[in-house]
Amino acid sequence: MKIRIAWIGKTKEPAIQALTDEYLKRISRYAPVEGVSLRDEADLLAKFGGSVTGASSAKSTLVLMDSRGKEFSSEQFARFLGDYQDRNPLPLVFAVGGADGFSDAARSAAQNVTSLGKMTLAHELARVVLLEQVYRAFTILKGHPYHSGH
Repeated sequence: MKIRIAWIGKTKEPAIQALTDEYLKRISRYAPVEGVSLRDEADLLAKFGGSVTGASSAKSTLVLMDSRGKEFSSEQFARFLGDYQDRNPLPLVFAVGGADGFSDAARSAAQNVTSLGKMTLAHELARVVLLEQVYRAFTILKGHPYHSGH
């Protein structure tokens, strides 16, 4: 299973880019992973989630990170990732929106809408939290001690 972490907008903070690179490297030990910076929501939908018109240029499962989505514990998120890995060959795309989040049309086009929690996070920070949770999920699935100290 290939994982893509997509985000809208350019990375402004060097520290965010460093953390992004570090977690992409860590995740790559468990699965092929790619970070993708996109211009806007339309670009995201055209590449990974179809569009509001129903056209799609790529086959993948799109998961939007949105405060109105389903919340998971780290263990539940690991089970979600493990189940997906076992049952679905399509690439899994986790998308973090820009500063204004996602439109209703984008939420409708996605196959899944997931929340990192009820607190509002800056979109660049949300990306790092998502990356850490994907890494944590793989360590849970593999029985690595990273998660055991929580």
